[in-house]
Amino acid sequence: MSFSLWDYNTLFSWVRNSLPGYRSDRNVFFTTGFKISEVSRHSAVIWTRLCDREKPNPIVHKRRQEVFRHPVDFDEGQPVESMDGAVAGAEGYVRARVFNGEEENVSEWVKVKASGDYTAQISFDDLRENQAYQVEIEGRATFSDNATVTRGRFSTAPGPERVRRTCMVTSTCQYFWSFDDRRRGFRSYDSMRKLDPDFFIHTGDYVYYDKPGPLAKTLKEARHKWHAMDSRPSLKELYKRVPIYMVKDDHDLLKDDVFPGSGGYGDLSFEDGLKLWYENAPLQDKPYRTIRWGKDLQVWLVEGREYRSANIREDGPHKTIWGEEQVAWFKETMASSDATFKLLFSATPVVGPDRKNKNDNHANSAFETEGGWLREYLSGQEGTFVINGDRHWQYVSRDRKTGLVEVGSGPVSDYHAQGWDPNDVRPEHKFLRVKGGFLSITVDRKAGEPYISFRHHDVQGSVVNEEIFN
Repeated sequence: MSFSLWDYNTLFSWVRNSLPGYRSDRNVFFTTGFKISEVSRHSAVIWTRLCDREKPNPIVHKRRQEVFRHPVDFDEGQPVESMDGAVAGAEGYVRARVFNGEEENVSEWVKVKASGDYTAQISFDDLRENQAYQVEIEGRATFSDNATVTRGRFSTAPGPERVRRTCMVTSTCQYFWSFDDRRRGFRSYDSMRKLDPDFFIHTGDYVYYDKPGPLAKTLKEARHKWHAMDSRPSLKELYKRVPIYMVKDDHDLLKDDVFPGSGGYGDLSFEDGLKLWYENAPLQDKPYRTIRWGKDLQVWLVEGREYRSANIREDGPHKTIWGEEQVAWFKETMASSDATFKLLFSATPVVGPDRKNKNDNHANSAFETEGGWLREYLSGQEGTFVINGDRHWQYVSRDRKTGLVEVGSGPVSDYHAQGWDPNDVRPEHKFLRVKGGFLSITVDRKAGEPYISFRHHDVQGSVVNEEIFN
């Protein structure tokens, strides 16, 4: 057996750090929080990042009053370390413990490094279904330093034969500078937490690389966007008790309406954008996946950026957003499901209506062939609905040809709501509101009969619309 120089250096560090009395005098912190993600019947992935300070840089810039609230007099050329919300990382070691009164699962120590932005993703694959678990995450600069500990909780999914009330929440489109609470970040997250949902699905544009404060044209600037967002207290506190599933869209991949071959953004390439996404989104396999949650619910999370044809290509039977492999997977898994309600979560609309100047989703004429097939196919699957992100207004619409119902959660804050005239109510619309907030979805039974409820909430959590389907 041969050893590299790296092996010897690592071994030396372990020995040195274990020497009696040796201390590096370094503390590490979980300033950007942690995410419990990809929870299934038997597994979960825990993501976290070690930081070198307890709090992010304060927000000092004022904002303009127009939509998106861009910062005023922001120096795009300043060092990232000086920017509002900046949180530097720290090398060290992380491990996680998942436990309850009957079992304990402890991971190995994971070394975090600058090359991975000091992040760690730890998988647990032997959990029991429908069980509540506590989470304890421990971080150390060295093995001789005191540990920093943070804690949370979650529950695994119920099996396909189990009837259980389920409540989930979903939102989309959150530009850092569109916050509506200077201290906590976004009010919607605090409102979601009060519902005590089983899980949260974010449908894309988690950050905006191509909006100022800064415009993220380098790897360092792009990483900063994630640090600033994840350190907001309202997000951190939701994630301590609510598992998250993440779907990416254009702005948190690279730039507006991006597709493979559409070019880079500043120094960032499409491949850089993918690296950054998988660095921050806790995924262990394909970006498209399905989650079964009891007898009455199955969720599909689809990928709309990695496999798509060029938006500008002429429409036809071979122009696609999903790609052949994903389409085949979707049809196979949908056909094999016996869940009462089937929910397709898409980062972009399938039904719409959408604006005429857009050309990157299934509700646009640019992808009319695949969009027409998808609406027809989904309408033939009993109990199927579409939940989408990307649009900056809340709505419920029913396709006039197929009857397929689509529900848009709207952006996470009122300061991000725009793009549709609130007086432009089309025949497809069952509900329209050009404001921010979130969507909650409840699957339950009444007198033994299953039903699904879609509730639009404003940022304070008040219900502004409800649609119930039996």
